[in-house]
Amino acid sequence: MEWPSSYLDEYEKLVMRLSPPRATVDNAACDNATRVMIDSSRKHGTLLEAIQILTDMDLTIKKAYISSDGQWLMAVFHVTDLGGNKITDKRGINYIEQSLSKIQYAGFKSIEGLTALELTGTDRVGLLAEVFAVLSDLQVNVVESKVWTHNGRIASLIYVKDCDSGFPIQDGFKIDMIETQLRNVLRGDNDIGSVKTLVSLKVTHTERRLHQMMFADRDYEHKPIIRTNWDFPIVLIQNCLERGYSGINVYCEDRARLLFDVACTLTDMSYVVFHATLKTTGDRAHMEFFVRHTNGLPISSEAEKQFVSLCLRAAIERRASEGVWLELRAEDRPGSLAEIMRTFGEYGLNVARAEISTPCKIARNSFYVTDAVGNAADTKMIESVRQKIGLGKLRVKELPLINYYKKERNDDPPSTSISGAFLISLGNLVTRNSRGSFLISLGNLVTRNLRYLGSLIRSYSGTIKSKIVLV
Repeated sequence: MEWPSSYLDEYEKLVMRLSPPRATVDNAACDNATRVMIDSSRKHGTLLEAIQILTDMDLTIKKAYISSDGQWLMAVFHVTDLGGNKITDKRGINYIEQSLSKIQYAGFKSIEGLTALELTGTDRVGLLAEVFAVLSDLQVNVVESKVWTHNGRIASLIYVKDCDSGFPIQDGFKIDMIETQLRNVLRGDNDIGSVKTLVSLKVTHTERRLHQMMFADRDYEHKPIIRTNWDFPIVLIQNCLERGYSGINVYCEDRARLLFDVACTLTDMSYVVFHATLKTTGDRAHMEFFVRHTNGLPISSEAEKQFVSLCLRAAIERRASEGVWLELRAEDRPGSLAEIMRTFGEYGLNVARAEISTPCKIARNSFYVTDAVGNAADTKMIESVRQKIGLGKLRVKELPLINYYKKERNDDPPSTSISGAFLISLGNLVTRNSRGSFLISLGNLVTRNLRYLGSLIRSYSGTIKSKIVLV
């Protein structure tokens, strides 16, 4: 006999009331990180909410141990601030504990009192300039926005309000006009069937919604024009039949919000994480998940394994920091965002990722820019753009690693084995005989990742059975 879903919902609510989440923060147990411990009744999505709270506070998760067999979730996170320091401020510690103690009841971090515009389509140089020009012409004020691009696709979530009233846009005629004109811009010359626009007042979490939008747009099926970052994620999946789990191992470059991106994708694909670990060493990260589908079954076929692997790689790559990171600080005025985007386009720069906010009428924007096909932008071109916009307004925050490859290739490490010598030599051969960033990146991949992958594959076989750790 199966209980009705309404009865199960009431039972879950009762369990939550009797056993509310508990969170503790400890600075004594680890020398270089703050340990955050969470005990909570288990519900699908609870783990993601906890990770989301930590990442929304700009905390970096360096290690994690998670177990949620039965009806209980136990998780331990080792976190630092963006500077790699412990969390020592008492107000910050109290905020972490209070926020995590309300994960069963907390809603998504959202921007209320605004209208959300959701856009997906084919990416191209100058697209954002046209989008923001349309909004400016329609007297729509952009308050916040995030833009992701991946594999030639673009997803953007733009929070706006009416310029005249300062309130959310609710007039049906104006909403229809906004959608029509934005759809025409996104359609371009040859993209008709895949263009999507949506105007909504619905409360949502911006970054989770961007993942959902790109997943629905099937960005994982598309291929980039040219791959400039050959340090791509490695995803290995193997079933642990005696325990009824599927083991997922992910090896990739470490970065901020990495665990959130993977957990978000697994949750939205209706997989439940029963056990997981995250370990970081230097700039590398290893994540291991033991999962089942919400129907209780592990990953059941090779086709499903390939699908999950594609989706997880896409989730990691969407936020990968490619291109030159530019930061803009200037007075916000009508049409200024469209002008800046137009300037990028005039110099052949494409915005690969953007975060836009306008608190107190001050534009605080971050852009990751590449050339038209995704290569690293020329530094002279960047300086020309800065000269036009204003050197004091637009600053270079970070250059892509590819700018340092030429320096590194003159300082090759000595080989310590035959296989190591072969890989290093092959990497140097490719690097020294190339003039383009494509071959430079390929050389970097060979020297940096293949030896690493070989050792992982050798050690991976047979480890699924012994790696389930109860915290």
